[in-house]
Amino acid sequence: MKWSDVTAIAEALYDKFPDVDPTNVRFVDLHNWIVDLEDFDDDHKRGGEKVLEAIQQAWIDEAQ
Repeated sequence: MKWSDVTAIAEALYDKFPDVDPTNVRFVDLHNWIVDLEDFDDDHKRGGEKVLEAIQQAWIDEAQ
């Protein structure tokens, strides 16, 4: 997965952290969890705030 795979990342986070409320996740934690995903293979420095916001929103949508 790359940073641009917003939906796939959100689905992977939902599967890996089913008991976590994505609305309460800090961006630092979110970033770390994403780069630690087994299928994630992108430059760790490219995950900026806008990408993290999009992933968090997609995760919120997935959780609903």
